[in-house]
Amino acid sequence: MSVAELKERHAAATETMNNLRERLRQRRQQLLDTDVAGYASSHGRTPVTFGPTDLVCCRTLQGHTGKVYSLDWTPERNRIVSASQDGRLIVWNSLTSQKTHAIKLPCAWVMTCAFSPTSQSVACGGLDSMCSIFNLNSPTDRDGNLPVSKTLSGHKGYVSCCQYVPDEDIHIITSSGDRTCVLWDITTGLRTSVFGGEFQSGHTADVLSVSINGSNSRMFVSGSCDATARLWDTRAASRAVRTFHGHEGDVNTVKFFPDGNRFGTGSDDGTCRLFDIRTGHQLQVYYQQPSDNEVPHVTSIAFSISGRLLFAGYSNGDCYVWDTLLARVVLNLGSLQNSHDSRISCLGLSADGSALCTGSWDTNLKIWAFGGYRKVI
Repeated sequence: MSVAELKERHAAATETMNNLRERLRQRRQQLLDTDVAGYASSHGRTPVTFGPTDLVCCRTLQGHTGKVYSLDWTPERNRIVSASQDGRLIVWNSLTSQKTHAIKLPCAWVMTCAFSPTSQSVACGGLDSMCSIFNLNSPTDRDGNLPVSKTLSGHKGYVSCCQYVPDEDIHIITSSGDRTCVLWDITTGLRTSVFGGEFQSGHTADVLSVSINGSNSRMFVSGSCDATARLWDTRAASRAVRTFHGHEGDVNTVKFFPDGNRFGTGSDDGTCRLFDIRTGHQLQVYYQQPSDNEVPHVTSIAFSISGRLLFAGYSNGDCYVWDTLLARVVLNLGSLQNSHDSRISCLGLSADGSALCTGSWDTNLKIWAFGGYRKVI
C-alpha cells in the first residue's frame, strides 16, 4: 500500500471518527433534559439559610505588604501558607494568627503556593518558570532566610499553580503558561510526565489551575485560557481523558467535588460551573446577574466538606456562598462586616470544613468560621 493510499485511508477514518463523535454529542445533549437545580426544585428541596452569625470573620492575618495571590491549608487545619507580590511566603498559625515562617523568595513574582501532605515543606512558583520547594525544618542561612531545598526546572512559561499529590511528599503537579501540566518527582527533581504541549488533546493556551482528585490521586483536572477544562490520568499523559466545554472566558480555577465524581470551575465569564467526569455533562451553571454592566471574574472556588456549598471569590471583592443544589446565592461575605477591600484572589477551606480562608489584593487574609448554632455543612 502506497503512502498516498495510507494518507487517504487515515483521512477517511478521521472523518468517520469525528462524525461519530458529533452524533454521540448530539445524543447526549438530547438526554440532558434538566440541570441539578431544576431536579432539586422539582423534588421540593429548600435552600440553605444563613443567619447573621452563622459565618463570621474571626481573624484577619496581616503581615504581607503586597497583593496576596495564593494560599493553602495544612491537612491538620491549624496552619496556612500564603504567597504575595511582596516576594514572601508566610506560614501562619490559624488559631493564634502568629507567623511561624516568613520565607524570602528568589523571585518576587510568585503566583502559587502549596503545603505538602505531611506539612513539612511548602512549594511555590511564578514568573521564574520554576517550582521551588522549601523544607520548613531546614536551618536558616546567615541572613535568617530559609534556603531552597529543591528547584524543579523545566517549564517554558510561568508556573501558575502547584499541588502536591495527596498522601505523599515526593510528587507534585504544576501547571504553566507553556500550555502544559507536569508531574514531578521531587526527590530527583525530574519530570515524570508532561501533559499537553505537543499532544493534540492538550490545552491550546495557558493553563491556569489544577486540582487532584482526592478519591483517586491518579486523576486530575486542569483549567485554561482556552476556555476549557481537561481531565487527565497520570498513567496516560499523551491524551486527555475528556475535554469539558461551556465557558466563554478563561477558566481561572478548578476544584474537585468532595466525592471525586464531579468538579467545579470558575471563569472570566463570571460563571461557576459543575461538571460530571463520568458523563462529561455540564450539570449546573452558577451565575448572579450583576447590578451594573460589568461582569466580575471568578478567581477562586472551594466546596464545603459535604459539597452542598460552593464558595466563590470574585474580582470585585465579593465572595458568594452558593447552594450547589438550587444554584442560589445564600450569603455574600463581601457584604459582611470586616470583609475585604479589594479583589478576592484566592480562597480555601480547612480540611475539617470548619473554616474558610480568603486572600485579597488588599494584602490581607481573613479566616471565616461557622458560628452560632450553624453546623459545618
